Amino acid sequence: MADKKLSVLQIENVNGVDAGNVSELQKEIDIIAALTPEEYAVEEKALVRKLDMRLMPVLWILLVLNYLDRNALASARVQGIEEDLGMKGTDFNVAISILFAAYIIGGIPANMILSRSRPSYFIAFFVALWGLVSLCTAFVKTRNQLYAVRVLLGLVEAPYFPGSVFLLSSWHKRSELALRTAILYTGSLLAGAFSGFISGGVQASLDGVRGLESWRWVFLIEGAITVFAAICAVFLLPDYPATTKSFTLRQRALAVYRLEVDAGSKDGEEQVGQLATLKAAVLDWRLWALCVITAAKTTASAFTQFIPTVMRDFHYSKTNTLLITAPPYVVAAIFSLVLSRLSDRKGQRCYFFVVPLAVGMIGFIIAAATLNTAARYVAIVLALCGLHGNFNILLAWYSGVFQRPRAKRAVAIGFINSFGNLAQIWSPYLYPKSDGPEYSIAFITNSVVAALAIALCLVLRFFLARDNARMDREEAELYGDDEKDAGSDGVSRMAPAQKQLRYVL
Repeated sequence: MADKKLSVLQIENVNGVDAGNVSELQKEIDIIAALTPEEYAVEEKALVRKLDMRLMPVLWILLVLNYLDRNALASARVQGIEEDLGMKGTDFNVAISILFAAYIIGGIPANMILSRSRPSYFIAFFVALWGLVSLCTAFVKTRNQLYAVRVLLGLVEAPYFPGSVFLLSSWHKRSELALRTAILYTGSLLAGAFSGFISGGVQASLDGVRGLESWRWVFLIEGAITVFAAICAVFLLPDYPATTKSFTLRQRALAVYRLEVDAGSKDGEEQVGQLATLKAAVLDWRLWALCVITAAKTTASAFTQFIPTVMRDFHYSKTNTLLITAPPYVVAAIFSLVLSRLSDRKGQRCYFFVVPLAVGMIGFIIAAATLNTAARYVAIVLALCGLHGNFNILLAWYSGVFQRPRAKRAVAIGFINSFGNLAQIWSPYLYPKSDGPEYSIAFITNSVVAALAIALCLVLRFFLARDNARMDREEAELYGDDEKDAGSDGVSRMAPAQKQLRYVL
């Protein structure tokens, strides 16, 4: 049947392919569609292996650097930045929140541009910019100069994280996303561990060298490494499936084809205007549900900016305080990988997100109830696992709800990420010095917003499941037994355009 033949002209991610190469890509797609399930599985496995070796390491390293540069200020507080810059009262809290105010402004337009540009150039450019800006933090002399640098850092860091998640979703099937997003997100968790080790090492060995305080050395070292990594990323990062020339024609065709089969719909990638794309995303109620869920989760998880502050009240030396911040992040990273593997296997997102949230709530309740050092340390581990170990599940859920078209997915991811980070503007003020060492208001608030996120997740899942059931009924009436044409591997390679998208629950 002619209408059951996948056409490259209707496939997502063909923008940028020379007209003369479109027919060649189509020929390869036709050949791939005729493969036996066994042959298809062998080629797909090889493609995914190559992609994992090419894309994941680069994105992971860049995300580690992203969080190191962004969160170095938390360690700098222990190293004495407040005293060196004459900061008082809530000045430090302002320095934390002002970055995220700028971050929100830069996120959405950046992702709109990314969906129509070359990711290898786009991402590497902004990585280099934030490396340079972070490096400049080493030279600030006053709190106002620090504020200015933090604003710039927020603007240039904004495109990276939603952009990297978007790029992953442009290459991987829904069943592959959670684990890979988890691997990516472990970079942010391990960055917390690395930050403690790096800052502790610098504090012990470089404090006062060449007349520079230890926190200045941290910004210098991490900023310079980031700029070098950006230069390497230009040559290592792939673009989109149909436009990455370092992949063979066969691999590009397979990459394009398998995404269409997985999504169950054709995507003509119509050239819709930027404003029309934004409007389509903003008018979707699911976007706002995920925005509020993310904002609630982010409010609670912002406590990571103050883990060194809380641990400083354990009354260890500066070096030891910085070093003991590392182990909880390592535990959370391992938890994240295990959780995501299970989520991918089950094909579920909601429950794998809300159950850890409940664990995080327990951690906050413990922290609010006691000042015992051991109990608080355990509470921090539970909170990190519950609020950060599961965040990759939520990120994968974004792409499972907004699968097509590509431009809308990009806008949705950028919008949700930016809206969610609104919480980073107010959450630092939950931790004023005057509330220490208890910070009970902050920990109680974190428990409440985590409960809100859990409730909204369950409501969203209910409506998504209802929509999926409706589409099942509609297709059963329309196509009848046509679905029996699916291959023995359970993947239907017939008429992907006939299927409506199913939401990941």
